[in-house]
Amino acid sequence: MKNRSWAFLAGGLLVALLLAGVVSNYASSHPDGLDSSLLKGCTVDADDNIVGGSCPAQQARDHELADSPLADYGVRGVRNSFVSTGLSGMLGVLVTFAIGAGGFWLLRRRGTTPTDGTTPTDGTTPTDGTTPTDGTNPTDGDPATSDDVRRRADAAS
Repeated sequence: MKNRSWAFLAGGLLVALLLAGVVSNYASSHPDGLDSSLLKGCTVDADDNIVGGSCPAQQARDHELADSPLADYGVRGVRNSFVSTGLSGMLGVLVTFAIGAGGFWLLRRRGTTPTDGTTPTDGTTPTDGTTPTDGTNPTDGDPATSDDVRRRADAAS
């Protein structure tokens, strides 16, 4: 990967960490679409506790992972709610990034470049500066093909 790509990737990760670590603390504390639709028919107090009526939210139970270290958008054991929410968001970004990067790493294209100067059989063009033996020049014609050839040559060096 070129240095420019690494800089773009690092910049994007830095912005995502900043948003998750700081801006997430300013998200609305009011229920969103699913939560508010489950509360229809009930009366709630200022703390969003059900005090009357009949609604689907009354049958809600705690999730099996309610005692996990990152439950309820915070980190268990951190008393400062601002820091707890920020750390939880940042950990979520890092875990998501690691899973995505690992998936891309596993699925990356692994082209084989012959070292004996012969034309590869997989339809790619040799990157050692030789031309194919069929008399065609890989850089003639389609500009996309010539860009691919140059990229492969840059990656091989």
